[in-house]
Amino acid sequence: MTAVGIEAMNVFGGTASLDVAQLAAHRRLDTARFNNLLMKEKTVALPHEDPVTFAANAAKPLVDALSQEARDRIEMVITCSESGIDFGKSMSTYIHHYLGLNRNCRLFEIKQACYSGTVGLQMAINFVLAQVSPGAKVLVIATDISRYMVVEGGDALTQDWSFAEPSGGAGAVALLVGEEPRILDIDVGANGYYGYEVMDTCRPAPDVEAGDADLSLLSYLDCCENAFLEYQKRVGDVDYVGSFKYLAFHTPFGGMVKGAHRTMMRKHARAAPADIEQDFERRVMPGLVYCQRVGNIMGATLLMSIASTIANGEFASPARIGCFSYGSGCCSEFYSGIVRAQGRADLRKLDIGAHLDRRYLLSMPEYEHLLRNNSQLKFGTRNVSVRDDIVPGALRSEPGRAQLVLREIKEFHREYEWI
Repeated sequence: MTAVGIEAMNVFGGTASLDVAQLAAHRRLDTARFNNLLMKEKTVALPHEDPVTFAANAAKPLVDALSQEARDRIEMVITCSESGIDFGKSMSTYIHHYLGLNRNCRLFEIKQACYSGTVGLQMAINFVLAQVSPGAKVLVIATDISRYMVVEGGDALTQDWSFAEPSGGAGAVALLVGEEPRILDIDVGANGYYGYEVMDTCRPAPDVEAGDADLSLLSYLDCCENAFLEYQKRVGDVDYVGSFKYLAFHTPFGGMVKGAHRTMMRKHARAAPADIEQDFERRVMPGLVYCQRVGNIMGATLLMSIASTIANGEFASPARIGCFSYGSGCCSEFYSGIVRAQGRADLRKLDIGAHLDRRYLLSMPEYEHLLRNNSQLKFGTRNVSVRDDIVPGALRSEPGRAQLVLREIKEFHREYEWI
């Protein structure tokens, strides 16, 4: 069988961040509840950043590393997002253009809440396995942002945001999928998927999020168990503890992952509390390192957890990662793949942790100022010139590294520039 998986991947966590403990204190959130989020920082989208810029900035290092011949074998660009900027036109067209890719290429977009990144990856895997174009590669980019806005007629944020605001992030993860899976060698056919209709969270309007937090947690827990059980049924001799050296989860916030892992360990390993805590620190925490610093980036979050697991785990010998993906509404999947020492070394060359370190740290006044200016970039904006000097010092957080920025929206068409 043809080998398939992730040949290269990169995380772009924006150019500005906020200390969420400072935010929680500013919003006077309950300390105990906030600590259960297990969050440290969140990426904040600046006015010149949108899902297209995040996606292109994540993908550019991967594309630049390819030979022209290999670049021309990218025959499909898939964007995965619930932060689309147009009901019809796919963001993949913009990304394809600004990356200078071959025009003999399929361009489209996938939406299924936070499950979309997994859908894109699995679609790419199946395209490669089909061998309709041997040697072809697929560029999959999951990109999402939470751009909070102050409610009209008031100076304060709505109470509905209370604990969602600290965990709502912005960012993108880019994957190059092909027949040389140096980063993650996918276990072909080892997929347990599980879905049904539930109104746990939704976006009834482009810039509005609504939902039931308790129902969302219950749906996440239900899907985590049943997707794993389906994986176990299809694969055969699978043990939740012994079959996976690491586990990567979709991470709305770390506390939800910890609760899901605790439930799985109780049900499927009958583990004692001390053993569960130790197992969480050993097998799950490596995947939360980046998530704790960027926040929930919806369709990209599981992929970011996979990148974090590989970069922060130990892979002296080949080891399997179990991956759980969940998207509200809902659909979920449990799948797996093998990581080797060379794949970890390749990923660490991109120095994702250092990229996150270099982000501009916003003060609370700067953050509040951004909230009051975000409405100019709401969905459906027709004409606007975008300023990049609202937060001085944030634009060039990584000198010497090309960065795509949004310059203008002219009759709905977005115009970008590499700086």
